[in-house]
Amino acid sequence: MFTSIICCWWRKATISLLGALIALLSQSSLADSTPLTLEKAVVLAFEMDPWLEGSHQTQLALQEEAIAVDSLPDPQLSLLAMNVPTSYDVNQESMTQMAVAVSQQFPRGRSRALSRQQKETMAAMEPLRRAERKASVRASVSHLYLDAYLAQASRALIEKDRTLFSQLVDAAEAQYTSASGRARQQDLIRAQLELIRLEDRLTVMAQEQEVAQQQLAELTPAAAYQPVDPNLPDLMTDGAKQLISSRSTPEALYAQLENHPTVLAADRSIDSVALGVDLARQKYRPGFGLRAQYGYRAEDTDGRSRDDVISLGMTFDLPLFRRNRQDRQVSAALAREAAARTERSLIIRELVSRLHADRAELTSLNQRKALYEEQLLPQMAQQSDASLAAYNNADGDFSEAVRARIAELDAKIDALAISVAREQTLARINYLLTRSDPSVASTAHIEGAGNE
Repeated sequence: MFTSIICCWWRKATISLLGALIALLSQSSLADSTPLTLEKAVVLAFEMDPWLEGSHQTQLALQEEAIAVDSLPDPQLSLLAMNVPTSYDVNQESMTQMAVAVSQQFPRGRSRALSRQQKETMAAMEPLRRAERKASVRASVSHLYLDAYLAQASRALIEKDRTLFSQLVDAAEAQYTSASGRARQQDLIRAQLELIRLEDRLTVMAQEQEVAQQQLAELTPAAAYQPVDPNLPDLMTDGAKQLISSRSTPEALYAQLENHPTVLAADRSIDSVALGVDLARQKYRPGFGLRAQYGYRAEDTDGRSRDDVISLGMTFDLPLFRRNRQDRQVSAALAREAAARTERSLIIRELVSRLHADRAELTSLNQRKALYEEQLLPQMAQQSDASLAAYNNADGDFSEAVRARIAELDAKIDALAISVAREQTLARINYLLTRSDPSVASTAHIEGAGNE
């Protein structure tokens, strides 16, 4: 009896523990199933992006280097024992002295100030590079998020139609086994076959959704464990609306893209290279150094004191052989400046070309979206309902009813794909229309970087 009581108690405790564990797992599952919105995915991607922190550190390093290069070189201290006789008797010869010298070197021309400006200009590029990175990450996250949304929403549409096909199979089976015998065996087989094909499409869509979410998880780790929001995000902005409604000339688009962070970063790069030209020209100017020396002399052999001595001096560089040194360095700096200006032209030309292409694609997608929503989908639904009603009234073919239902499902998925492609195009357009304030970039400091 005691053994049975122990067994009963142990069974109850086990059941309670399993119940608590199941409840905990259920709560965890509910927490993980919270839909992930696009904006949340973008915020998480920013927080998890190590490149942004690396850019902050690069800017800090350049600002510290700007202060360092504007400082004078360290002075040099020399300790000398001069004109010591081989007998090592410092009192033997009057020329013997113990000397200490200090020398200071001064860089050529305005090299220090120009070097500081160059470092500060390079540091000012980092906020622009971060702005471009954030815009690029937002576009990439939006594209991958919408891929996952398309697969998830397509699965939902197929799941809904699978229920209708299951009902169609049940109706065909009922009619096939009934005394009326209206349904033929081939109708039943066709309905079952289409149901199996829907199961296969669900498997494919599940795989596509898993792949898209794993790709998104590279930028936003939470995406690997959360379904995306069932509502399609709207990425239409005022800039995109203005782009669609206007017929901008290439010159207007060029002007519109002048403040894109990539173009502004290229401008800062040109400024930095131009300062390099000025730095190269400073090498035509002589560098110089100052030297001060104090020499102590001991008493002579007769015990008479001797005056200590002081020496002052200045050294100069003599840039006489300039043809293969300074001239070549200036020519190289000028070539780099020309290359930087060419790179900027290529960047803005590429941006304009991409904006033209995306605007044309968006216009086409808007037309297709309106065609599907206003004409194709309503007519497909009417055809599907009419075919099914005709079959139920013994006035239509079962295969035609099935084909109409499948065509309606395909049209819905196509319309969904068009809506998703439209939002992905808007994500690319929003990236291209990203603007930065050039005045902020030119005076940016690492202290304010977190407020970008």
